[in-house]
Amino acid sequence: MAISEEEFQKEKKILRKVSTLLEKTLQDLGQDVIQDEENLTEFKKMMWENASSFDSGEASQALYATALEADKAYQKQKYFKRLCTIKDKPYFASIVFKDEEGEIYNIYMALTYLKDADSNNILYDWRSPICSLFYDYETGPASYKAPGGTYSGELKRKRQYKIEKRKLLGVFDNSLNIDDEVLQEVLATESSEKMKNVVNTIQQEQNQVIRNLEDHNLIVQGIAGSGKTTVALHRIAFLLYRLKELNSNNILIFSPNNIFTEYISDVLPSLGEDNTLQTTFADYLMSFLKEYHEIEDFSDFISRYYSYQEENPDFVEYKQSDHIIDDIDAFIENFLDNCKFLHDFKEGDKNLILKNDLNEMLHDRYEKLPLFERVEEMAEKLSSNYYKGSSKKKATFLKLLYENANFKKDYKEIIKEFYSSDFCRMKVSEKEIRKCVERDPLHYEDALIFAYFKGRLEGFLYEGRIKQVVIDEAQDYNKLQYIIINNIFKKADFTILGDINQNINPYYHYDSLEDLKPLMKEESKYIELLKTYRSSPEIIEYTNKILNLKHVNAIRKENNKPVLIRKDVKDLKESLIADIKYLQDQYKSMAIITKDDKEAFKLYELLKEDVEISLVEANSKQFKKECIIIPAYVSKGLEFDSVIIYNDRTNSYRKNEKNLLYVACTRCQHELIIYN
Repeated sequence: MAISEEEFQKEKKILRKVSTLLEKTLQDLGQDVIQDEENLTEFKKMMWENASSFDSGEASQALYATALEADKAYQKQKYFKRLCTIKDKPYFASIVFKDEEGEIYNIYMALTYLKDADSNNILYDWRSPICSLFYDYETGPASYKAPGGTYSGELKRKRQYKIEKRKLLGVFDNSLNIDDEVLQEVLATESSEKMKNVVNTIQQEQNQVIRNLEDHNLIVQGIAGSGKTTVALHRIAFLLYRLKELNSNNILIFSPNNIFTEYISDVLPSLGEDNTLQTTFADYLMSFLKEYHEIEDFSDFISRYYSYQEENPDFVEYKQSDHIIDDIDAFIENFLDNCKFLHDFKEGDKNLILKNDLNEMLHDRYEKLPLFERVEEMAEKLSSNYYKGSSKKKATFLKLLYENANFKKDYKEIIKEFYSSDFCRMKVSEKEIRKCVERDPLHYEDALIFAYFKGRLEGFLYEGRIKQVVIDEAQDYNKLQYIIINNIFKKADFTILGDINQNINPYYHYDSLEDLKPLMKEESKYIELLKTYRSSPEIIEYTNKILNLKHVNAIRKENNKPVLIRKDVKDLKESLIADIKYLQDQYKSMAIITKDDKEAFKLYELLKEDVEISLVEANSKQFKKECIIIPAYVSKGLEFDSVIIYNDRTNSYRKNEKNLLYVACTRCQHELIIYN
């Protein structure tokens, strides 16, 4: 609801006042930052020149002081950068809150805080406790939690602002209504090259995820377009604000692919935070499995199925199943029970090592360690015992131990032995067994099995510095992956986000993401996001029919653009070019989404001479959204103003592939055209 002219003029004065204060703060802070740099450089120079005159205590104290000053300077620089980001749009909303004592607070919300000369808050960081009122309540009775307790009162007003280059263009008083003017204006805008922050339109159900500090682990089931990834990134920004011991290097995001990593790369910096560590599961496997030069990524693994290149899908399904975990565990227990040292041996001429003593060490003294870590410890201990506490002979003892053992540190042979044993419930040929471990690049599903064997027998790569892990597209990870992840990040809390309707892993399915709760080491809270903000009602109606869904709530207003179906097209090239040009005239971004990478390449070759278009593949790291061709399984998490869904008539989506079609169609915001 627009405000009166008198109120509008008052708001213009407030904006001028805030802009003036912001400009002065930036000038003063900028000078401080420059001075800090000069002082720090001078101090380091002095330290270097006088290092020889310091004793160890003085040197340590000086280094500590330097580190302290450097950290203060860094924090000041960080705040300066945050203020720079809000220079042209100082704030986006305000609330008026009356507490139980009758005191009234007029809170202006921004991406960061701003204080006046008397240290009074002029702007409040959107992550501060009182600002949660804006997201959680309509006008009326309201309360918020802060470190000092819960504060209740009355929310008197909620107001949003449209500001461009320090000019006030619009002011709206609104309730929490999902169809409020600012939200609908944001939804109506065309998509940008990269994901943007949405601090001015966070909805109540999203805010409950973002600000949750009570639960160690969150499992979020969100329908397509519900803002799962956006929520995850804003949650990271919130945690960095509230948990003072946390920094960006303590947080790891598992992304579906490198394209997605690039797509989300601007969100945290736009919120004034550094980007966190990011990886794909295949990249992690590559860092762990040094036995191979390359490992197939998830997109190529999926591509084998959807392009019908997989020779033995039943075997792949077994390797992706929960059953194989039980089978491997049983095999490993039996393997460990039968591991032993066969002979007494001598190291040099005098040191006799008895096999009984060795087997006692292997099975009793070090039984809590993984097998090959036990052998390492034994070699260390033997060297220490026989060489007066020295470990210089460890390598010699390690060699002697393996020479006298009935087992070797050869994972490829151990895995072959498993597949040939009675513990493996699926019988496969020797040729296929060899392929499982000898391919290079190693297939994705085989890399998971290899990593599990290696972790069980040698120990997983423990990552102690990681305190928060975010897993996006959680429905595409099988149980084995979660077991591996939990073993790596033993002290981390998890935010897990996904949608069972968007599962594109054809070999593994969850009935509900609640099935993940038993896999978490701490109590987990399960939350559902049931509103979609991405697609028009017309597109939602069409995509619902694909999976027979009825529970999707479309928030975007109707745009009267029906989903167009192209059948029996006589001239494919001519028709596609006409549709591309039409969509380019209407929108900023357009994607042709194909069923697989072969179709994407084929279509790219057909169109590249007549249309300025880019081919995006799983290993692409950058792309422009104006006009692209992309396989469906690479498009996950992305969104476009307009989409053409294309598949060759001879390569139509089958019944068991409708989730992939659903993913492709739900990438679209405004206008959708379907070929075949």
